[in-house]
Amino acid sequence: MKNKNRKRFHGSAYDEKPGQAPFTHGIYPEMYTDKLWTMRQYAGFSSAEDSNKRYQYLLSKGVTGLSIAFDLPTQTGYDSDHILSKGEVGKVGVPICTLDDVRILFDNIPLDKVSISMTINSTAPILLGFLIVLARERGISPKSLRGTIQNDILKEYIARGTYIYPPYESMRLVTDVFEFCSKEMPSWNTISISGYHIREAGSSAAEELGFTFSNAIAYVEAAVKKGLNPDIFGKQLSFFFNGHNNFFEEIAKFRAARKIWATIMKNRFGVKEKKALMCRFHVQTAGSTLTAQQPDNNIVRTALQALAAIIGGAQSIHTNSKDEALSLPTKKSAELALRTQQIIAYESGVAENIDPISGSFFVEKLTRDLIKDTEAIISDIDEMGGAVEALREGYQEKNISKSAYDYQKLVESGKAVIVGINKFSNSEKESIEPLKINEKAKTNQLKRLELYKKNREDTNLVESLDLLKKNAKKEHKNLMPFIIQAIENKATLGEISDAMRDVFGIH
Repeated sequence: MKNKNRKRFHGSAYDEKPGQAPFTHGIYPEMYTDKLWTMRQYAGFSSAEDSNKRYQYLLSKGVTGLSIAFDLPTQTGYDSDHILSKGEVGKVGVPICTLDDVRILFDNIPLDKVSISMTINSTAPILLGFLIVLARERGISPKSLRGTIQNDILKEYIARGTYIYPPYESMRLVTDVFEFCSKEMPSWNTISISGYHIREAGSSAAEELGFTFSNAIAYVEAAVKKGLNPDIFGKQLSFFFNGHNNFFEEIAKFRAARKIWATIMKNRFGVKEKKALMCRFHVQTAGSTLTAQQPDNNIVRTALQALAAIIGGAQSIHTNSKDEALSLPTKKSAELALRTQQIIAYESGVAENIDPISGSFFVEKLTRDLIKDTEAIISDIDEMGGAVEALREGYQEKNISKSAYDYQKLVESGKAVIVGINKFSNSEKESIEPLKINEKAKTNQLKRLELYKKNREDTNLVESLDLLKKNAKKEHKNLMPFIIQAIENKATLGEISDAMRDVFGIH
């Protein structure tokens, strides 16, 4: 049992305490001694039915927040019956085309009680619209919904590739979500500005922070240009970082991130609201570090990466499963990944102290060095005209490629050791039973989509899509109400995306 009277924080190298800006020690005064981080396992595959079963399973095992993975057609604005969707339906996430799919996905899940994160970018306004319409159907006000929509399009151009529209038009949709949610969904995180995928593509820790915060600056500038107040919309910004292998560097990275962002918001944008200065972030352990060989080793990697995120003060965490280098995780491996977080939380004692490595000469130096290196990267991007201009010149992509190449050379030379790959490997073939995708799910998905399109009123549908196109041509119009109206009139994700493609074009 915790002794509530004993000291939880033991000193600072800065003139601040936990919960005080610029939040080096954590964004809340009591951190995990008051409330643990959200344990949010990422899942989605095959079909809405199968994904719902996995969510119910995870909730029964102690998950405190859901994180939805969508398949590639959904991410890129195509319905499951589109020719470009062939071979990809339900492969890397759940296929969502219609409101019916969303009803099944969240069946028996209390939307007003469970925090929901949706990893979706190009089609983020549409998926958010689906959730809003479903909530209203259930008599739940969108104001009571808690969760996050990733909605981070710039990193798609840099590191992932699931963009649809040109950058300017994509940025408009991002800020439309900011504006809409600041009025209609105050408890919702309107964006999860992601360094995760930048790091997965091969960046260094400093590049992960530098490119992420430069993207964040671009979003804030675009929102301010739209007339939004950073003291208001800034409260709903969140971040998504990678939990990588270098244990102490990762702890320092998270500490540095909080200080850098608070400084940016205060000095660049004149933010005074405390919550708008906070760098609130989710951490996922590094998928790129997992190996198909000796997959049990991944359990140890994940535990260390999660521990660094916890010592570093993350607000929510996903721990990867040991079999993810081979397939989507099985139920048992997903449960073990969750148990990793739970053991750290309840058995290690790590959560009983705030910023427990504060004052370590080594960690404090790493923190200062990362702040310096990150600020230099941001300065370079500023000189190029900001993140969008740097993106057009290929600056981020070029630097990530160089970092990835340099690291690969170290691996191939043996200077960087990967246990089970270039050292301590064995010739014995290890047996692991990967998750098998339900192939019937695709057929059922296509049949349900066909029936959905067949049994709807065409007149209202066509009118709502035309209205969306008409307002997409008006730069000052927020498109969220028109997207929601189209969903209410049974438009599919692909049809809504196509309506905007017709106006915005494609990248």
